[in-house]
Amino acid sequence: MRFFNTEGPVRAGEHYLLPPLTRWDLEQVLSLIEQKKYFLLHAPRQTGKTSCLLALMAYLNQQDRYRALYVNIESAQSAREQVEQGMAIVCSALGRAAKLYLDDARPSDWCRTEGREIAAGDRFAALLEYWAGADSQPLVLLLDEVDALVGDTLVALLRQLRAGYPQRPQAFPNTVILCGVRDLRDYRIHARSEPAPITGGSAFNIKAESLRLGDFSEAETQTLLQEHTQETGQVFTPEALQQVWTLTQGQPWLVNALAYQACFRSPQGRDRTRAIDAAMIDAAKESLILNRVTHLDQLADKLCEERVRRIIEPMLAGEALEQLPLSDIEYLTDLGLLRQRGGGGIEIANPIYREVLPRTLALVPQASLPQISPTWLDDQGQLDPERLLAAFLEFWRQHGEPLLKSAPYHEIAPHLVLMAFLHRVVNGGGTLEREYAIGAGRMDLCLRYGAVALGIELKVWRDGRPDPLARGLEQLDGYLSGLRLDSGWLVLFDRRNGQPPIAERTQVDETRSPGGRRIQVIRA
Repeated sequence: MRFFNTEGPVRAGEHYLLPPLTRWDLEQVLSLIEQKKYFLLHAPRQTGKTSCLLALMAYLNQQDRYRALYVNIESAQSAREQVEQGMAIVCSALGRAAKLYLDDARPSDWCRTEGREIAAGDRFAALLEYWAGADSQPLVLLLDEVDALVGDTLVALLRQLRAGYPQRPQAFPNTVILCGVRDLRDYRIHARSEPAPITGGSAFNIKAESLRLGDFSEAETQTLLQEHTQETGQVFTPEALQQVWTLTQGQPWLVNALAYQACFRSPQGRDRTRAIDAAMIDAAKESLILNRVTHLDQLADKLCEERVRRIIEPMLAGEALEQLPLSDIEYLTDLGLLRQRGGGGIEIANPIYREVLPRTLALVPQASLPQISPTWLDDQGQLDPERLLAAFLEFWRQHGEPLLKSAPYHEIAPHLVLMAFLHRVVNGGGTLEREYAIGAGRMDLCLRYGAVALGIELKVWRDGRPDPLARGLEQLDGYLSGLRLDSGWLVLFDRRNGQPPIAERTQVDETRSPGGRRIQVIRA
């Protein structure tokens, strides 16, 4: 029985799949190969790049016009700056791939004999010259995980390809496709042999195109899910199909992971007579996030990078993005963290990522929280918003100051501490939903616990800006209207210099919003 794949390339006999060659413009790719071009394929991790390259290799070899070879060179990353070792690993990887896919031992034999006598800086190019000239068929080389290489090793690889380029196709590959997460423009190569960082474009200025593998469309997402229905008879309700698309926006790994969790991991989903509904998809999402599965963990790890923090921090706070390098935005887009909206603005790529990022950032404050008794529950175990407000005020006055220092993003530290507190509240019994918009200057939260829903808006008062109360009440009115609630919290974090300690300045007042809703204004 086939299943949804979340690890490695797809295999037709084992996995539900969309034919890989339909996921990019094959006619364009074949045209570039016909023109003897060297080009890039890039996309975020676990979106199907390797599957596409393997399918392209098989297609070209079946046509019997080219010799095509896929080579994964990620293992050369371990060589770091050691060019001798790195080039030996790359050549060895090519030799093993030629044996595996083409039943051709000549590259391996060359590495053992002639290759040992050639300097590391020329060894890969010499191997390609030898092997490209060994047959009349033009050679097409598909190099995967190129951007995993580091420093001088990456420079050596790129420059050898550039040096041999004029000799194609008789004595060098007709076409080379470099594949990785990042576009070549984002290669910032710090080589010991160079006085300044090198850009990928300068080290490999023979690049003709840079192709990006996109996410699934909504129709493709549904086609993939319905492969399971055709195989097992188990259907997805229309609401479940829509929910998968809404949560993932077609990100291939997320689509497969949600469906695998719902259909193969959950007890209800393993009952093939039961339809997969939207509630089961939501439960699958929550399970993926709570278990910090590898894909989401790798994504969260990127939050430590400074160029990622420069963009994600103001986005979470709802602040405008000002004077940011375009290269940083392009980098986060290549990582799959951001996408462009229809109107041209940027946003977090999908709702699951929008939930994972602040949750991850709140982990350290959450782990630092003291033991908190659930005084916010009534005698029937239901959430009491008045008790919750009293518990938060007591917590914030006592622990707010030291916990702010534990938050990894200083500018949104209050947001993260409050979310950490609320995660303790909903742990196992509810959900915490987040909304944030660039330029709006706010983050909105909706806490759901049983039959109770609480809308909360967070704003920050900074030096040189007016009191955010009036604007906050207006914005909260709109948020509560969308939630169909007639009351909520407006939390104003005062981050101006020279303010009294948190314990002294924290207070709460009740007021009415412009729409007449009852609002608890918490100045913290």
